[in-house]
Amino acid sequence: MARKNLEIPVWRKYTLSIEEAAQYFHIGEKRLRQIIKDNPVADYLLWNGTHVLIKRKLFEQYIDIVEAV
Repeated sequence: MARKNLEIPVWRKYTLSIEEAAQYFHIGEKRLRQIIKDNPVADYLLWNGTHVLIKRKLFEQYIDIVEAV
């Protein structure tokens, strides 16, 4: 049985790569990497070894809080 390549839309993904997050949130990759460096244990990050993924909904909440301040 052939396996279909299922492409999940970015707005439905639970986690995003830095590249995907940069496009989705309209934030530069360099700025995202700086945010990750400044907050390496933040709830919106998922680490797989040295590879980091951004939890989309939690990062949206973080951005809302930062913008409100």
